[in-house]
Amino acid sequence: MYDVIGSTKSRAFRVMWMLEELEEPYTHTDVGPHSDAARMANPSGKIPALRDGDAVLTDSTAILTYLADKHGKLTYPAGTVERAQQDALTHTALDELDAVLWTAARHSFVLPEEQRVPQVKDSLKWEFARNAARLAERIEGPFLMGDRMTIADIITAHCLNWAYGAKFPVEDECLLSYAKAMRGREAFKRAAGK
Repeated sequence: MYDVIGSTKSRAFRVMWMLEELEEPYTHTDVGPHSDAARMANPSGKIPALRDGDAVLTDSTAILTYLADKHGKLTYPAGTVERAQQDALTHTALDELDAVLWTAARHSFVLPEEQRVPQVKDSLKWEFARNAARLAERIEGPFLMGDRMTIADIITAHCLNWAYGAKFPVEDECLLSYAKAMRGREAFKRAAGK
């Protein structure tokens, strides 16, 4: 059985949602970063981590990719054009949404106070809005790639929810509808309820 290590208010939620979509059983060790349990799984203290037997995996995207490949779901096969397109969307979400939100978080509460530059947040909100609008143009159906949900959808929807919580405006109607549909998935609701 898998064990997800990390708070649901972190990227660990992505892993839990993925496992719910896969209908795979797991336990959840609800801990924050740099806690003793987090450091036992990952010496850096970063979360999430996934314990699979004796193996411990880190980085939410690496974990999602591992789970998708292992179970043959929420991904296209390696070596296909579709997989390359999926990977491109995954990296777009990471580079253009996640990275912007993480930078804002770092300057809000992660970095030591004397290292924070709160003024950067206005620029980051502008950048996020621009990047989100460009991503919205790429949505091909109910999911980013059409009729098939992939790990890129989990990362993108998680970022859109994170943006809402961080007060980063998402105004594009297509993205708002997409995010609402993703939050309406039963697997999302089960993960959110843990």
